[in-house]
Amino acid sequence: MQLNLHLEMKNSFFKTIILGFFLLSDLVVFAQPGDDDGSGGLEGGDTPPAPIDGKLIWLGIIAILFAFYTLKRKRQQVY
Repeated sequence: MQLNLHLEMKNSFFKTIILGFFLLSDLVVFAQPGDDDGSGGLEGGDTPPAPIDGKLIWLGIIAILFAFYTLKRKRQQVY
């Protein structure tokens, strides 16, 4: 019994360490060095911002329709 509990705690600790490793390594894996533009700054001029609000109204409408569809399907399963 005591050995089994020790193994379960060891397994849980190991899983926590692995999860922490993957979450923290994400920051390092996707970090990329920039290019020096000669004046000390990185990558020169900034790219223009991407428009994210062009189709936002359609996203909201689809989200509301999906919510109604999900609620309707849940109510049909209950009855």
